[in-house]
Amino acid sequence: MLSISPVPSFSITSVKYLRSPSSSSFISVFPKLSRFVTATSATPNSTPETTTTRVNNAGLKLDETVSVSKGKIRLDSWISSRVDGVSRARVQSSIRQGLVSVNGHVIDKVSHNVKAGDEVHCTISKLQPLRAEPEDIPLDIVYEDQHVLVVNKPPHMVVHPAPGNPNGTLVNGILHHCSLPCVAAYSNQEDDDDSDDEEAFSDDEGMIRPGIVHRLDKGTSGLLVVAKDEHSHAHLAEQFKLHTIERVYISLTTGVPSPSQGRIDVPIGRDSNNRIRMAAIPGSLSRGRARHAASRYKVVETLAGGGSALVEWRLETGRTHQIRAHAKYMGVPLLGDEVYGGTKSMALSLLQRRVSRSDQEEIIELVSRMDRPCLHAIVLGFEHPCTGEIIKFSCPPPPDLAEIVGLLRRSGREMVTTKLCVIFYFNLIPRAKWNNLSILVYKLIVSDIDSAVA
Repeated sequence: MLSISPVPSFSITSVKYLRSPSSSSFISVFPKLSRFVTATSATPNSTPETTTTRVNNAGLKLDETVSVSKGKIRLDSWISSRVDGVSRARVQSSIRQGLVSVNGHVIDKVSHNVKAGDEVHCTISKLQPLRAEPEDIPLDIVYEDQHVLVVNKPPHMVVHPAPGNPNGTLVNGILHHCSLPCVAAYSNQEDDDDSDDEEAFSDDEGMIRPGIVHRLDKGTSGLLVVAKDEHSHAHLAEQFKLHTIERVYISLTTGVPSPSQGRIDVPIGRDSNNRIRMAAIPGSLSRGRARHAASRYKVVETLAGGGSALVEWRLETGRTHQIRAHAKYMGVPLLGDEVYGGTKSMALSLLQRRVSRSDQEEIIELVSRMDRPCLHAIVLGFEHPCTGEIIKFSCPPPPDLAEIVGLLRRSGREMVTTKLCVIFYFNLIPRAKWNNLSILVYKLIVSDIDSAVA
């Protein structure tokens, strides 16, 4: 269902590590988002004092009797809770390699359930060799210490190698910059209500994604955290699993969400008509067609007289394409998102009649050039895996998003000014001389101005 609840205001005055914009241009284009990028006096690249020794853990053995208060628990989840500093991905790899037995029987299914009294024997598998090659790719590093790396991913960059994108990825660039743990991605093809699609990968088991705990779509820009050792990887993965990671996104929508803020609680599953697309499917949770998904949103600014809006999103879950699917469900797909309905033709039909005539040509050019969803991960906050300190980061949106926001804002204001002049001249004419058409035009102009300044 679509539930509406108050969205608390966001403040990061207590943030220790925070990246400030490189110039004042961000503040001028995104004044209402400046609270996200107000720098503090801390040094972003300072290194936490606490250090941990990297451990391979290959051959580590676990012989233990399951003790749970009630019911059953997944085998991989139970082992992960008993072995510190080993990622769940590696535990799953150990299970699939036949290195785990329950009550004397080898188990190779990661979703096998164990219960109180079961005897579990586990040997942690060796680290698998990397399949990604280092490449000298420029990286926008927001923060780095010996345990974690926070990167501002540009749009159009794929996070990790995969069929069709074997190189030129964020992982290739990071491997050239530093060494990363060899952690096999764990599969999400089994039923697993605890894992998030954004964090639980479902490609070939042999594909290695060193250090990658979560990902952003190719077209999405913004902040992403990378683990530089296996302990950090396991710790961060657990935070994503428990939904304690703070993630804030901003987007441009085609149209304006109504109401202006609220919470969308609609399950997301694979679109039956298009297998590369996800869909918000009301009532599908009980039938197993989709998984729980919840997003909170807030309109930061209405642009171009209601033709578009700058919207802030906060995720309670991390399903694949969650914001894009929920925005489509609300009837306001992201501008530039051709897969989810935010087509160029739809955007132009909403914007052209709401912007000043002098800006229409530039609007057409910018929208035509927009080849990605207007979505940016602006804030990322988490508990440092070694110091336990809560750290948060922010980075301004890239130039393509800033440019179109600036134009829509300016053009919308110019259109309002023009309409105010028309209203002024209307009022110079005695009302007795107004005909029905004049009255209709007057009301339409007033209505447009009300929505533009709302």
